Amino acid sequence: MSEALQALAGRCQHEQDIKKSRFLALAAPVDSPEEALAFVQEVSDPAATHNCWAYLIGQAYRFNDDGEPGGTAGRPILQAIEGQGIDHAVVVVTRWYGGIKLGAGGLARAYGGTAAECLRLAERVSIVPMATLALSCDFADLALLKARLPELEAILDSESFHAEGADLIVRLPQARVDEALTRITDLTRGRSLVRRAD
Repeated sequence: MSEALQALAGRCQHEQDIKKSRFLALAAPVDSPEEALAFVQEVSDPAATHNCWAYLIGQAYRFNDDGEPGGTAGRPILQAIEGQGIDHAVVVVTRWYGGIKLGAGGLARAYGGTAAECLRLAERVSIVPMATLALSCDFADLALLKARLPELEAILDSESFHAEGADLIVRLPQARVDEALTRITDLTRGRSLVRRAD
């Protein structure tokens, strides 16, 4: 996928009626499978006919049909997340049965469509791929480096001191790594050791 991935800015929901069944999609940003499952537990309605869900967090994903025929609910929800270019998200689609059977195709369209519309309407934020650099510098260069790191959108994660100077761990956008390597070398006149740490 050439497009940059996005995450949800916050929780969102979308509701629709399809052939007398009510479908409610609830979505949230999550950073771990445990957080996703906690959200599923929190928003699932025990009085509903089905609470189907899916989450996608990087390479980790899971989905559940909650009693609907296999492949008609959880997988279409997961496909909606992927299709919208969203990562680090969980979606629960709750169904209250209205008396009219939808068939396998109808169920897949209802669950996937409700999830996709919920995500389409949601406010999003871009996910910026980050990189980690480890650098060692002399005490003489430390203040200058720390002052200039924000220009590279770099965040100082840790700092430790030794007899010759300091060791820093910084995170910055992947796209700025080459520029950072050059800038650090120039600022310290080649005295700093810099390497990728991720």
